[in-house]
Amino acid sequence: MYRFMRQHGFRDYAALHAWSINNRETFWPAVVDFCGVGFSREARSVLTQPGDMTTARWFEGSTLNFAEQLLRHSGDLPALIFRGENGARRELSFDELRAEVARVAAGLRNSGVAAGDRVAGFLPNCPEAIVAMLAVTSTGAIWSSCSPDFGINGVVDRFGQIEPKVLFCADGYYYNGKTFDSLAAVRGVLDKIPSIARTIVVPFTGREVDLSGLRGGGHWGGFGDREAELRYEQLPFDHPVYIMYSSGTTGVPKCIVHGAGGSLLQHLKEHQFHCDVRSGDRLFYFTTCGWMMWNWLASGLASGATLVLFDGSPFAHEGKILWEIAADERITIFGTSAKYLAAQEKAGVRPAGSCDLASVRTILSTGSPLAPASFDYVYREVAADLLLASISGGTDILACFAGGNPVLPVRRGELQCLALGMAVEIFDDDGRAVTGENGELVCTKAFPSQPVGFWNDPGDRKYHAAYFERFPGVWAHGDYAEITDAGGMIIHGRSDAVLNPGGVRIGTAEIYRQVEKLDEVVESIAIGQNWADDVRVVLFVVLREGVALDETLQSRIRKVIRDNTTPRHVPAKIIAVPEIPRTISGKIVEIAVRAVVHGQPVKNTDALANPHALEHFRNLPELSTD
Repeated sequence: MYRFMRQHGFRDYAALHAWSINNRETFWPAVVDFCGVGFSREARSVLTQPGDMTTARWFEGSTLNFAEQLLRHSGDLPALIFRGENGARRELSFDELRAEVARVAAGLRNSGVAAGDRVAGFLPNCPEAIVAMLAVTSTGAIWSSCSPDFGINGVVDRFGQIEPKVLFCADGYYYNGKTFDSLAAVRGVLDKIPSIARTIVVPFTGREVDLSGLRGGGHWGGFGDREAELRYEQLPFDHPVYIMYSSGTTGVPKCIVHGAGGSLLQHLKEHQFHCDVRSGDRLFYFTTCGWMMWNWLASGLASGATLVLFDGSPFAHEGKILWEIAADERITIFGTSAKYLAAQEKAGVRPAGSCDLASVRTILSTGSPLAPASFDYVYREVAADLLLASISGGTDILACFAGGNPVLPVRRGELQCLALGMAVEIFDDDGRAVTGENGELVCTKAFPSQPVGFWNDPGDRKYHAAYFERFPGVWAHGDYAEITDAGGMIIHGRSDAVLNPGGVRIGTAEIYRQVEKLDEVVESIAIGQNWADDVRVVLFVVLREGVALDETLQSRIRKVIRDNTTPRHVPAKIIAVPEIPRTISGKIVEIAVRAVVHGQPVKNTDALANPHALEHFRNLPELSTD
């Protein structure tokens, strides 16, 4: 970041950021040059935008191949290191990775896969998933993936819309000390998606695989040609590379199509500038193949980083397994979720006391707002001299609107800065930009990783409705946030989950930050219940084993909220529940809980990791009384 800043004549980040959004036709080519992006054909123009930001086209006339950019490094150094919950460890060098990609790409071409076709992965976070993605994108086909803990309907809701030709899957996976079979679910998926002509099985658990009932079934090791040379299809900048999915808790998931060039540029910018990823770094993110952070992690190869992959429960080995891997593999950049860090603190895990984490210089956190107490925990129990960066963006943009910065201070409870090239503002209800106030997170100028569109969305009607309906011509992301006077950001939760008691808008994260300070509370979820022509705040809490929600604890909960927020934040009702429903990627689902409380249907419970948890919120007698 500092080298790039000085190279372009800036002495502080605020000036660099202003230049990056006001001079986009200069800034983005500077990123291309600094990060060494190799176009096979140069662009006629950097940005053409005949209308509002939805009409923007980047680097028109240029061509490149996504996989080629990620595979530009070579040699014996490890490209991938895999660690499994069951103790497995595997390693692939950059040269070995390229050879595997060449083999699988040949198999895809022999199966009739060509540019624009779709190929799906129903896989654990293993080296084969990275290999398959790179092989697919080398041909110009489009990759889409989800993790093997999705149910049949959840998979069909996603892959059924895009009609893949080939499905890569595993025989099973491990989680929390148990082995799970995947092939029964795969057979169910094949019954419902006739477009899949070939099914390639990765022997992840090592047991004998029965290919019967698997259409076009084949073994991973026998797929393709080991003598094949790797060929890269050179394609336009915005040629589709990934299809991602919205959470799908309010209906069938939206299929979000991302372009190769925009995704590559955003990831290089975020990795090299905002995270200081360097060649030889060991980059880790705790993720599955169903979360956008897997795609973000994969792009680390383009910067010469070694990707450390993990599959299994992050709470194995008494909650220490990820820290043990960080120590063993000398991880330099460690990525996880805010909920993981909060859970580690609640469980009393003290990583620095049992693991040598001297190699870790950056910890990244996303998925939900990182509470101030979690900043304290990291600096107290992990290390005092690392960069803790809370980052925020989304599947919708496959990138970040705000995040970390190695040349700025870390401020407790804040994201350090707005990301380079992202014209982020906070709008009030009337569409006016505000600072130091809560409002809607928007982006007012086009950026390269805007989606190409939604799959099967004639006229881009669903795409426009999703992001540009609230403030015409301006991207409204759906986060409720504020920009601080220091130029950082605080995320207060999803704007569609904002509480509105007495007409005052309250972000749910403001409540969670206070409640989860209490040792008795493991986690919480808040909703607004329609009540007496108004809305009242209802707080549900999961308590530590053996703790009862008596009047004393309720008083303490209300007091900590009132003392640190406002009387409007104090819940009218506090109710204990055994668990909180989450999406498969780990996000709590306020909207689904609110629907159940109001007796409304939840349209797509297959998007949830624990749909049974919704029953804890149905027909509660406490919510029918004053």
